[in-house]
Amino acid sequence: MNNEVVLRMENIDKRFLGVHALKKCSLTLRRGEVNALAGENGAGKSTLMKILTGIYQRDEGEIIYNGKSVVFKNPRDAQEAGIAIVHQELNLMNHLTAAQNIFIGRESEGFFLNDRVINQKTEELFKELKLNIKPTELVGNLSVGKQQMIEIAKAISFKSNILILDEPTAALTEAETKELFRIMDELKSKGVSMVYISHRMDEIFKITDRITVMRDGEFIKELKTKETNMDEVIKAMVGRNVTSKKKEKSNVKKDAEVVLEVNGLVSKDVNNVSFDLKKGEILGFAGLMGAGRTETARLLFGADPKHGGTIKVNGKEVSIKSTTDAVKAGIGYLSEDRKRFGLATGLSVAENAVLANLENFTKSIIVDDEKIKNSTNEYIEKIKIKTPSIDQLIKNLSGGNQQKVIIAKWLIKDADILIFDEPTRGIDVGAKSEIYNLMNELVADGKSIIMISSELPEILRMSDRVAVMCEGRLTKVLDIKDADQEVIMKYATER
Repeated sequence: MNNEVVLRMENIDKRFLGVHALKKCSLTLRRGEVNALAGENGAGKSTLMKILTGIYQRDEGEIIYNGKSVVFKNPRDAQEAGIAIVHQELNLMNHLTAAQNIFIGRESEGFFLNDRVINQKTEELFKELKLNIKPTELVGNLSVGKQQMIEIAKAISFKSNILILDEPTAALTEAETKELFRIMDELKSKGVSMVYISHRMDEIFKITDRITVMRDGEFIKELKTKETNMDEVIKAMVGRNVTSKKKEKSNVKKDAEVVLEVNGLVSKDVNNVSFDLKKGEILGFAGLMGAGRTETARLLFGADPKHGGTIKVNGKEVSIKSTTDAVKAGIGYLSEDRKRFGLATGLSVAENAVLANLENFTKSIIVDDEKIKNSTNEYIEKIKIKTPSIDQLIKNLSGGNQQKVIIAKWLIKDADILIFDEPTRGIDVGAKSEIYNLMNELVADGKSIIMISSELPEILRMSDRVAVMCEGRLTKVLDIKDADQEVIMKYATER
């Protein structure tokens, strides 16, 4: 890395339908460095990068690239100038080969119609990046990690000087993440500059040289990674201190009533699981990938068929054969995949909020719009959902606010038992803190929560008890005072 500035974005302003998304925002990128773009969901990171790559046009401000003021009218302009972006959502065609995916749409360069040429070019590219992928391999047969590498190789094939990586490790294994970092180091040594967008603080401190912090569409500060620490970055991101201390003792009374009793739950992925959940309790479920935690949750919610076992709610056995049965029993479920199973992305905030409880907002076949409006606004205020209006399409909200709308949906339904499966996945530290506060408020109000999380600090911070699973079995239930990462991992690997 050197101090030569290759890119300067100065005083960038952008509005969307009255929303001031970027306010005099700035970014500086030096040759051969990795600059982390850090900020909460909705801070403006993606908007700024979309302006840089020609997807959006700025309202005000200037982009200076290699010493010259530039305007990119579309992504092709930016690409041809040597600026490429690898989006979080991969954009590859599974039925085409790795080589075909890299060179598709480049017929004018004389590549696409000649498989021999593009295979050779791809092989050279993979060799340069030290990638162990065959150019002729169908993309659909590759792991997500290798597909990610192909996206990066594609970006590099345009002779990119600047590479933007948006949440590149979101779906990668630890080994694939290491491989990505190796490639990034390789690119740095060749003078490629990178903007790295991630919510994973440990990665930011591992791979970056500088950190640019944004908040509410504004530039806050630029920090040298080696000269700062996680607490300082997080505070700059959220404008306040965010604690991640372990819960020392349970807040639940010993004689608290049992609201959920599960005995001998069995399915193809779950083996004789038994536990109980108390009123006002957060019961954390920990375990490694494939331990059976989500599978257990889906059985409780009637999303998958159970082969055996009983479920009691408030002391009475209930038959849960469908999600409708679970909802009737007072159980709400926040899926780990909120876009597929939690949201109707084409609907508004209000429509999503009342989705589980429509019968209470209709008379005969007439929808009571005023009642929907009042109820949605009540919960927007109550749980601090940031949205321009209740009519806003939910897909336009940040991940943290989408998650809050799903929670609002179950509160409007008045579910007493809430299953939160990876409730903070894909959301930033500030939004995480808000979700945690909301969960604590819910249990204080008498709700009971089952929380599944792959993040042990989250489990230790939030849980009153920790249920540990391994290969479909529940191996131990720990009181929070007896739980730490070492103990949890011991039972998570107990075969």
